[in-house]
Amino acid sequence: MKVTLLEHTPSPDDLVAQAARLCYSALDIASLRERLEGEKARELVLKLLSLHHDSPLEHVSFTFGIEGVSRALSHQLVRHRLASYSQQSQRYVKSKDFDFVTPPSIAMNPNLAAVYREAMAQMRQAYALLLTTVPAEDARYVLPNACATKLVATFNARSLYNFFNLRCCNRAQWEIRALAWAMLELVEEKAPAVFSAAGPDCFSERGCGEGLMSCQAPPERKVTK
Repeated sequence: MKVTLLEHTPSPDDLVAQAARLCYSALDIASLRERLEGEKARELVLKLLSLHHDSPLEHVSFTFGIEGVSRALSHQLVRHRLASYSQQSQRYVKSKDFDFVTPPSIAMNPNLAAVYREAMAQMRQAYALLLTTVPAEDARYVLPNACATKLVATFNARSLYNFFNLRCCNRAQWEIRALAWAMLELVEEKAPAVFSAAGPDCFSERGCGEGLMSCQAPPERKVTK
């Protein structure tokens, strides 16, 4: 898996603070920008987060390049509908020797790993054979969820909070959990105040929201990256 932060709103902490202050200030926007930068902006953002005043977070966005993930992951990712996605097409891009993702539970067992690789080889052969007769859009029906894909995804910060809350959780599926932690590390570097409270519920004052489905582990070791 490779995750890259392609683009982001410049000075996201400052912009969120300025957008929030605008709601309660008679100053013009230029004056607000001059007065609300750096540490003052950080303090205001932290206050917003403590009050759960989340709408100003929507003014900043982050665009990620995501490669080497499975179609199983991408089908989960697009459930986060308040984001924009561009994914490599299996209709137009032929994948005779497609790469694939192997779950750790299979990779750690040599016998199962061999069975898994053989299954992938058989699907490659079937796909290549079908391509000699039918369009790629029909041949792709034999491609597995394990087939590697790549995409570009854009989220605003509020949507990212929801994504991190759900997908950084220890109960999230392993691959999308790894993606979520990688994305969180990237945005924390660019907007440390905005994402200071991001992560699963067990990292917050609210505590775990999974109820009977909770993993029951103490917060300090509940989530593994």
